[in-house]
This record gives sequence, structure tokens and C-alpha cells, in this order.
Amino acid sequence: MAEPLPVLPLIDAALRGALVALCMVLVVALWRLHRSLRVLRVLPGAATSSPPVPPALLAALGLCLGLIVQAVGSHPSVENQAICLLQTPLIGLAVGNAVLFWLFSAALFDDEFRWRRRHALAWGAAALIGALQCPVVLHLPPGPWLPVLRVALRLVPLVCAAAALWVALRHWRSDLVESRRRLRLLLVAAGIGYTLLQLGARLSTPLGLMTPDLALLDIAALLALVGGWALLMLRLPSPALLHPAAREHGLHGAQPARGADTGQGPGSQPQEPAEPVKAFEEAPPAIDAAEERLAEALRQAMHQDRLHRSDDLTLSALAARLEVPEYRLRRHINQRLGFRNFNAFVNRHRLADAQRWLADPTMQDTPILTLALDAGFGSIGPFNRAFKAETGLTPSEFRSQALAQPPTPPQEAAPPLADS
Repeated sequence: MAEPLPVLPLIDAALRGALVALCMVLVVALWRLHRSLRVLRVLPGAATSSPPVPPALLAALGLCLGLIVQAVGSHPSVENQAICLLQTPLIGLAVGNAVLFWLFSAALFDDEFRWRRRHALAWGAAALIGALQCPVVLHLPPGPWLPVLRVALRLVPLVCAAAALWVALRHWRSDLVESRRRLRLLLVAAGIGYTLLQLGARLSTPLGLMTPDLALLDIAALLALVGGWALLMLRLPSPALLHPAAREHGLHGAQPARGADTGQGPGSQPQEPAEPVKAFEEAPPAIDAAEERLAEALRQAMHQDRLHRSDDLTLSALAARLEVPEYRLRRHINQRLGFRNFNAFVNRHRLADAQRWLADPTMQDTPILTLALDAGFGSIGPFNRAFKAETGLTPSEFRSQALAQPPTPPQEAAPPLADS
């Protein structure tokens, strides 16, 4: 009589196969989502070239591919064999997933996120720490350096989980995209929970190698996490979550011409800044009288009362000033005006003031720091960064170009007709 097949290995193999298949489906779905974002090319004012892959989408693609490698490399039959030539890239890529999770969180929750060289260096360092766990790779016998590497291996996911949590909580109050606000704590809490579960499982064994039952628990938790993520991708307006900031579409602030209505300094009436592209956002609520009253009250607060010139203006403070619930103001600014972040909404008004003042010949001797503080920025650093991102120029370059333009000559009135 044939012996029955062991149950745990079969279940483990089935779960790993399901995880690999699910990750491959997500890769295809994410790439199709990127192709759908090319509709941005036909929006008014958008760049005519193909838009780059949004950072959050690119990080998600990398994370899916890394999870496929992790599903294969963490199998007990692979971990327990001493073929370091095979294990080295698998362990390295699996450890690098912790960095990819942090970068995915940063790209998803921070509209100001940009790829930097340090991100690649962080992923490379994590992958190298994972690869060095096999001393045969270095042709060295185990020594005192190996425990140090193992401690570093355990610290990488903890540090990345803490960084992802910080990114999720940072600017949570100023986030205007409701679906993204709900996703912040849900996604990061699930990711951190899995990180702690995996870390505890590996610390419970002498060499950090998972036993078959722990490996089954690990892959089941990872499959549940990725499955929940896939469900969210289907239920939430993903294009709105992954849609880059408006200025990514070439909608930089226009350079004012000398001779335009530049006002008379910090006390002058600001011009209404241009609204960003409202693409892929959640469906706005139906227009009603209450919504129109809110729009008018908000317009008065920003363009007459100039509340944006206060450097400590918050969404809750503005909602209290307008005597409306905070969620209604958040929804209005996001779905009616197209802003994804309250700070971006306020800074758009501040930068409109700054651009007008910098182009004013009567204020050419006023220090840029004074203009930045009068516009509502707390210091010169954030002002310079926001100004460069909005216009593509530094404040000094913007002032020089604006003042160098010849004044617009006044149109001559037509001569009166002769009496017949």
C-alpha cells in the first residue's frame, strides 16, 4: 500500500504557486494601468511625450517581481541546501523587498516623491547584506563577522518598516485623497505585521532557517497580504492613487510678463492661481447650493482674507474658519479644485503671490526672503524648493527673466472721427 503524501509540503507548494500567479497577474495589471495613464497626453496643457512610469507604480512592479523571487527562495528545500551560488541572489533579492516596500509606501503617499540615487544605494545595500549571509560566497570560514551580518539582516526589515510607518503618518492630516487616507494605515499596518511575524519566526530558530510549519505560516501570511493588496487595487480608484502631481504634466506656472497686473506688494489683491488638471480623481459630489456657498467662502478666505499668508494654516483651522466639517472641505479641495494635498493647495496661492511680487519692478530691491515670508512660507528653503518645482526656475532666475522683459506698450486709442 502506498504511503500517503505529506500534507504540509503540498499545501506549502500550492500557496507558493498561488502567490507567484497572483504576483504575475498584478504585474500585468500594473503595466496595463501604466498604459492607461497615457491618456494624460491628450489633456489640455499636458506634455506631448509619453508620460514616465509613476514612482508608486514602478515600485509596485519591482515589489511584485521581488515577491516572486522570495516565494521561491524561502521554500524550505531551497533554504536548507548549501548551494550558495543559487541562494545568494535569492536571499539578496528577498531582503531587498523590505526596501521596495518602504519606497512603494513613500511613492504612494508622498506626491513630492522623486527617485534619488540613495534609493538605489539603499536597495543595493540591503541586497548585499542578504547575499553575504552565505560565507562560501566570500570563500571565508564562518567567523565573528557572520553574527554581525545576521544582526544587520534582521535590522533591515525593521528599519524599513519603521520608515514606511513614518511615511504613512507624515502629512496624513493634509492628504486630500480619501481613498489614499484610508489606505495609509491599512497597508502599512499589514506590511509591518507581516515583517514582525517573519522576523519572529526566523529568530525562533538557531540559524534563522524556517521549519516547514513556520514556512507554511509565512507564505500563508504573505499570500493574504498580497491578496488583500490585489483586492484593493480592484476596488479603489487606483489611477487616482498613482496619478502624479499636476506639475508632472508640464503644467508649470507661467512666467508673468512685465507690465502685467503685478499689484503693489504684500498687501495687494492676489490673482487666482490656475487649477491643476483634475484627471483620474474620484467622482465629485453633485453641485448644490451648499457646495456653491462653500466654494464662495473658500474663495473669499484665500483671495480676500489671504489666509494662505499665515505660515501655520492647517486644514482643520481653515475648516473651523469656514464653519464646515473638515471632511467636506477636504472633499471640495480635492474633487472640485483637483488638489491631492492641502499643502499643495496653500502653496499654489503663496507662489502666485511670490511670482507677482518678483515680477514687480517696484519691488526689485525687496529681498527674496522677505517676499517668501510675506507669502506665508516659514523659511527660505521650502520656498525655494516649491518655487523651483512650480516654475522650473529659482526665484532669482525668475525675477531676472521677468524684469528683463520689455514692458508691454499701452495700446493707442483710435483717433476721433472728423466732424462731417
